[in-house]
Amino acid sequence: MKLKSKSTSIFKKLSETYKTPYQVQKYLSSFEYNREKQGSTLRPPLLTFKAKKAHCFEAALLAAAILEHKGYPPQILSLESKDGLDHILFVFKENGKWGAVGKSREEGLQGRPAQYRSIRDLVWSYFDAYIDDTLITAYEVFNLDELCLKLKCDWRTRKDFLWDIEDLLLQLPHKKLKSSKKRFLKFHLRYLNNGPMPRQDNWW
Repeated sequence: MKLKSKSTSIFKKLSETYKTPYQVQKYLSSFEYNREKQGSTLRPPLLTFKAKKAHCFEAALLAAAILEHKGYPPQILSLESKDGLDHILFVFKENGKWGAVGKSREEGLQGRPAQYRSIRDLVWSYFDAYIDDTLITAYEVFNLDELCLKLKCDWRTRKDFLWDIEDLLLQLPHKKLKSSKKRFLKFHLRYLNNGPMPRQDNWW
C-alpha cells in the first residue's frame, strides 16, 4: 500500500527521532495508559499521537506507523486469552529473531528485544506474565495492510475508530497455544500470593 505523504509526515518525522523499536518502546512508555474511562476507543495512529494516551492496540498501531519508515513491516501480534481480554503488540524481526513493542497496564506485557527464534517462542515469553485469572490460548501475526485490503480502508489515514479491524481480527483463525494445567496453577498461585510477576531480564 502506497504511503500518503501528507497523512504520514508526522510519523516520518517521529521516525527520525525514534529510530529503533527500543526507542519507540521508550516513547510509548511515556504515554498514559488509556483506561477508556469515557468509553471504549480504538484510535488510529494520529489520534493516539495527539492524545498521548494509548491501550495495547492503539500503541501497536502507532508503533507500526512510525517504524515502517525505518523499513519494518506493519505487523501486529494478536494474543487471544481465556477471558476474552486479548492483547495486541507490534512485532518486528532483526537478525533473524523476533521482538515486540507494546503497551499494557502490566509491565510484563510490554516490549521484548529481538531474541526469539520464532513467533511461538516470543508468545511463550508472555505466557507466565499474562497469568492472573486468565491465560493466553492462541496467537497469530497479521499485516495491517493486508487486513485493510480486506476492509478497503487505510489504517494510517482513518479519522474514526478502527472497530472494523478489531472485528476482523476476532473472526480470523489463530494458532492454539496449549499449556499444562500444572504450569497455570503454579503461576496463578504465585499471582494470588505475590501479585504481578517481578521484572525479568527479557523485558523491555
